[in-house]
Amino acid sequence: MQIILLETIPHVGKLGEVVKVKDGFARNYLIPTKRAKRATPAALEEFKAHKEELERQQAERLAKAEEFKSKIDGQEITIASKAGVDGRLFGSVTNMDVAEALNKLGYDIHKSQVRTPLGAIKAVGEYPLQIDLHHDIVADITVKVVAEA
Repeated sequence: MQIILLETIPHVGKLGEVVKVKDGFARNYLIPTKRAKRATPAALEEFKAHKEELERQQAERLAKAEEFKSKIDGQEITIASKAGVDGRLFGSVTNMDVAEALNKLGYDIHKSQVRTPLGAIKAVGEYPLQIDLHHDIVADITVKVVAEA
């Protein structure tokens, strides 16, 4: 399916490009989330009229992400969890737990933004994680998992 991208999407294309993607990806994700439109002649004309506004909105999102990165980058978060004598957790610390801990500190982070490169955390210790703020901007944080008393 031919679509017009209304924002830059990694591995797909940049704002304003007409690209061909699989029908299901367009119908089920890109079009409902208003990230793309079908590439019809009418839609192309409409896009040309609104291109400057869309570019401005994308620049604003990028600036907000940069500002947010300066606040959150380098943060150290402590999460207490039940653990055995050997330091292994009963259960695990997931990206949802990290997002909740950040929300308690006043940062508006969704669990899908938390990147845990090694998967769920299953032992006591310090772990470097990444927060995906924008497709170009990633903040690095440290999660310290301690045994619950």
